[in-house]
Amino acid sequence: MIDKNKSRGRVIEILPRKIIAASISGSIFAVIFGCIFNTLGEGGSQEYLVSAITSIPFYMMYSFPVILVYGVSTSMVSDKISEIITKQNKTTEWVVSGILHILFGSILKWISLGASVLFFITDRLLKRHKPHYPWGQALKSLCIPIGVWLVCMGMVWAGF
Repeated sequence: MIDKNKSRGRVIEILPRKIIAASISGSIFAVIFGCIFNTLGEGGSQEYLVSAITSIPFYMMYSFPVILVYGVSTSMVSDKISEIITKQNKTTEWVVSGILHILFGSILKWISLGASVLFFITDRLLKRHKPHYPWGQALKSLCIPIGVWLVCMGMVWAGF
């Protein structure tokens, strides 16, 4: 029989780490996406940089909420399924979880696949560093995407 209180407590322990992973990977994803898929600046390097900085906030506005909601929820599902499938074999648990992250992340082909792999790597690095994070730290981590957005928009408004 499954103890629902134990399962619910585990979700509440994991959720802050997933939110932190979404904040970090969502910000990195928007910056990478803005630099790679930048089509506005076809001139010199300064024009490219201005165009990339201009596009990053827009990519952030659309990708971060999806990474936060869809990424966190499917990551938790992936981890739970891999935990059930592998039982106590921790060496294969991360492989099964990674495969499930890739499957859930392939919904929009290469774009979302890159975000899901980045999310998975970020989450695993956070888990290795410290498996449980407090809620306060999760809420503070939301300043990362807000900060990236504000810095880029500030540079655009300042006429960088």
